[in-house]
Amino acid sequence: MLTRRIILHTTAYFIAVCLATNRLATAGSAVAGDASARAFISAIYNSYTPDGADPVRIDTGRKLRRYFEPALAEAMNKDQENAAKHHDEGKLGSDPFIDAQDWDFRHFDVAIKDTAPGKATATVTFVNFGKQVTIVLDLIAIKNDWRIYDIRWQREDGEPDAPATLRAVFALKPNGAPTSAH
Repeated sequence: MLTRRIILHTTAYFIAVCLATNRLATAGSAVAGDASARAFISAIYNSYTPDGADPVRIDTGRKLRRYFEPALAEAMNKDQENAAKHHDEGKLGSDPFIDAQDWDFRHFDVAIKDTAPGKATATVTFVNFGKQVTIVLDLIAIKNDWRIYDIRWQREDGEPDAPATLRAVFALKPNGAPTSAH
């Protein structure tokens, strides 16, 4: 005969199993997200090391869309097209992945942190020409592929006017909407 005690124990056991299974599934998903985000970022930075063939080129709309979320890719592409049309330089004065025009680094480290479902932050550190550099990339998953939502660069006291983020260079608010021009 079923007693209240057996029913309560069985129910508690069932709930515990469900919670544990859900936690394991979520943890497995997070680990897979970390691995794919790390692979995405590592592929970019490996191209700058001596073993890499060439650095990442982001000189066409197609290439921009491969690495950046749609609103940022579109803003960057429009800037490049406008600069070419006027035989001028675009808003980016350096390679956004390394925050420099030239590079000489052999190794880099990547730390991935999940910030929300489908979002992560990658912190990349390397020494470029003897200077420690830290680049923080905010990532977003779009159709199971990682894209860069923003890039944050470290700024020195002597660079107060330099934008600290890629979205700021193109006057994009953090939510993707353009900021008003004053």
